[in-house]
Amino acid sequence: MTIKASCHCRATTFEVSQAPLTVTQCTCSFCSKRGSLWAYYTPSQFKLTSPLKNVSFYQWGSKTVKHGFCATCGCGTFTETPDWSTGKPDFDNPKISVNSRLFDDFDLDQVEVVLIDGKNLW
Repeated sequence: MTIKASCHCRATTFEVSQAPLTVTQCTCSFCSKRGSLWAYYTPSQFKLTSPLKNVSFYQWGSKTVKHGFCATCGCGTFTETPDWSTGKPDFDNPKISVNSRLFDDFDLDQVEVVLIDGKNLW
């Protein structure tokens, strides 16, 4: 089941290969200000369907994670990140986290929200 997503102005579009089982709400300073609900995928499950030039990236701190946003309207879109499931970055197992609030024609209210305490974890 492919799910399509778009930013507010539709200049940045992407799709993922399946619906998320859960989405993550992170309380770190960046995510809480951004308001995203993250769904995690492998790079092969994600496809940017608009030109890469429509996406800008922001990196802070350790510069480990690339936070993407639409270069036109500013909506946070997706991140490129190592796997953090062990608490440490696994660069051999990259992930794409997408802002599930951007899913088109998808009932996000039916998906469990998992809260992580990013404010105190990193």
